[in-house]
Amino acid sequence: MKTQKIIANSIVNWYRKNARDLPWRHIRDPYTIWISEIILQQTSVAQGTSYFLRFMEAFPDVQSLAEAPEDDVLKLWQGLGYYSRARNLHFTAQLIMSNYGGQFPNTYKDILSLKGIGPYTAAAVGSFAFDLNHVVVDGNVLRFMSRLLGIQKAIDTTETKKLITVQAQALLDHAKPAEFNQAIMEMGALVCTSKKPNCDSCPVATHCIAKKKNIVPVIPFKEKKIKKRHRYFHFYFVIDSIGNTLLTKRTKKDIWQGLYQFPMQELTSFDEEASISDFLGLDTYGISGVYSSDIMRQTLTHQRIHAKFHKIELQGKIKAKDYDDYILIPVDNMNKYPLPKIMDLYFNDLSITLF
Repeated sequence: MKTQKIIANSIVNWYRKNARDLPWRHIRDPYTIWISEIILQQTSVAQGTSYFLRFMEAFPDVQSLAEAPEDDVLKLWQGLGYYSRARNLHFTAQLIMSNYGGQFPNTYKDILSLKGIGPYTAAAVGSFAFDLNHVVVDGNVLRFMSRLLGIQKAIDTTETKKLITVQAQALLDHAKPAEFNQAIMEMGALVCTSKKPNCDSCPVATHCIAKKKNIVPVIPFKEKKIKKRHRYFHFYFVIDSIGNTLLTKRTKKDIWQGLYQFPMQELTSFDEEASISDFLGLDTYGISGVYSSDIMRQTLTHQRIHAKFHKIELQGKIKAKDYDDYILIPVDNMNKYPLPKIMDLYFNDLSITLF
């Protein structure tokens, strides 16, 4: 018990001297904390900060988020990936308005029941906003605790996560849970990093079993290796004689759900030839030019996307009635729609003449 107290105090004292000044810190508003925590899932602080500031400017409270069109929410999220986070934020904001009268719930159980919120986020919002005594266990904490305890078991198993959660909860300072939770996460982010951890700056290095056994570089490790599925997309960027193009919304439960894209064919590989003229029946409008891109690639958690873009210029004007599954918009208005990152890669390739 005495050692646990020493470790907890050492972490908090280090945090008071070394904590980063981040825009969501020193805030007690559960809505603001929730937004920051969801953005920072699967996103670095460096990338997430600008998104957080823009998101809070657009949706400063639960009501404004709940009342916003989903397209507006996804557009602000564009580039962050894992778009289910944004859809869950929107859904949950509406639920808070309808079930909680617009007031963010203040018990761990109720927070955990919200869509898109797991044990880590519930503990973070609960402790930071309401001083609830639940320890946060994110990737940084898992790494720090596994080294501190010298755990030589796969970090991605339920058994190991439960073990670490119990041990971290035992360290939690119930007098100041918010500060302790911030501190232990900051330790993992700044000192006990995945690569080249700065053990000389660690305030609890003398208690670290991994350091004593000289096994810091090999802890933690994962048991499961993700096998990525390869997918091959042909996108058709059609421009008619007056500068209109076609977009379609991805509505199925798949990657990029809720985002807009060009008409697309998915093939088994690029060895299988795409039928540019037949796919959309564009021959009736007169094709004046086709300009195909190099292969663009985007790596997702479980998938590897390979994409080719075909810019197709038409002599005629597209008739909306011919394309019920698409929306017909001016090319200049595309930036108003939430688009997948792979399309950003295409538009930002300076070797391509777009218009």
